[in-house]
Amino acid sequence: MRKPKVTRMGFALCLGCFIMVILYFNSSLKPASEPVGEGSSGHKSRRSPLQTLYDGDQVESAVQAIHQGRREVLEEACRSYTRKRRVLIPEDLKHVIVDDQHGLLYCYVPKVACTNWKRVLMVLTGAAGSHRDPLAIPANEAHIPGNLRTLSEYSTSQINQRLRSYLKFVFVREPFERLVSAYRNKFTRSYNTAFHKRYGTKIVQRHRQDPQPEALEKGNDVSFEEFVYYLVDPATQREEPFNEHWERVHSLCHPCLIHYDVVGKYETLEQDSRYVLQLAGVEDQVSFPASSKSTRTTGDMAAQFFHNISPFYQKKLYNLYRMDFLLFNYSIPAYLKFR
Repeated sequence: MRKPKVTRMGFALCLGCFIMVILYFNSSLKPASEPVGEGSSGHKSRRSPLQTLYDGDQVESAVQAIHQGRREVLEEACRSYTRKRRVLIPEDLKHVIVDDQHGLLYCYVPKVACTNWKRVLMVLTGAAGSHRDPLAIPANEAHIPGNLRTLSEYSTSQINQRLRSYLKFVFVREPFERLVSAYRNKFTRSYNTAFHKRYGTKIVQRHRQDPQPEALEKGNDVSFEEFVYYLVDPATQREEPFNEHWERVHSLCHPCLIHYDVVGKYETLEQDSRYVLQLAGVEDQVSFPASSKSTRTTGDMAAQFFHNISPFYQKKLYNLYRMDFLLFNYSIPAYLKFR
């Protein structure tokens, strides 16, 4: 009677040992789970620019404080001056350039160093080929459609994911300095014949008394006063949207619909550009080109252009660009006479 009992105990012991051996080998074959934030190589994964910004321990605190202040001013102005929020559509996102490799969204504004920012992003995304120096990229090449992807090219879910997780930045400029810069570049340079034909001839026809046949044909001698008349004429925007070079920043980049993490300013271009590259962790890969232009439009230069504009038209023009002044905390220029 005892023999079967001993046999059963021996069988149970053997079975238990067999199960323990199986469990041991299973645990040996199963890969160890990786710690959060590390890749398969054991190296820590790179933090996104957005994480770097809001963790706040990677860049100079004084610079951070400046940009936090700009975000707060923008948010407060949006609350105060926009009546109703609407849904973004792809058309709104044609100026937002995407860098998927580094988690960046950049809304480009013409006449606010956008050529150099496009060059930098071409280097970062690989669109520049072997070029590592942004200035080695010809200016016209930086503006070729298709070199850089825009957010409007993505699906709705892809757009939302990038708006949530990428660092969004924009660079702005004192509105009337930007406007004078656009006028000087597009209407006083002999090589801009396409702008003269496209816009100059129309401006001369509408806003010049007794225009000469040559001016009507070429449109290459538009005065700043005539340009202002064209901008404030209600018929202008009824016909078509403003050209991007003088369109308002809030109409190009929709800062009350898109929460920009960094609002860079042309007046502090080098500092703010370095800040963005630090947040992206690429300051050792590419440098933002230093400005060497001695002909750049300044406030004193803008004042000269506005000298012959009557207070009536100064006020109308200010009202047209008023939201850009308010959203980005620019004061009414002292040289304006309507106040």
